[in-house]
Amino acid sequence: MSEVGMKPLNWKPEPGIGYSVERREDGGMNYTFTDVSHQTLRHWRDFSLEHLYDSDRLTRNLYDLRQVQTIPQEAIQYAIELNSDPSARNIRLAVIVASDEVRQGIEKIQSLTIPGGVEVGIFEDLDSAEEWLSRPISLMA
Repeated sequence: MSEVGMKPLNWKPEPGIGYSVERREDGGMNYTFTDVSHQTLRHWRDFSLEHLYDSDRLTRNLYDLRQVQTIPQEAIQYAIELNSDPSARNIRLAVIVASDEVRQGIEKIQSLTIPGGVEVGIFEDLDSAEEWLSRPISLMA
């Protein structure tokens, strides 16, 4: 996708925010979380809602949660809210985890999300996540 056809990222680092976002070459986003504090989660929720607002094509996002130790209930609630948005049907989301506790948190989000929305894959390494993200839409699942 050319830079011209890409949606603006509209993300700026802020003091106290424990995540960063970069635009992917395929037009999606790479999120890297270093913490899941209330301030971080509120910022992420607001940023994500803004990007869902006019989502109109398949978006491949990657969440790197390897630096996160646990998934708090607040994160689970926000993720379910975002995954349940009708615009989330266009999202393929790869999540990289480093612990069983974080994996279980993501699995809980999956189990509580309405089917037919965001498609989520959980991985332990970047290469596997990227391989899954690059698969044709007909092979999702």
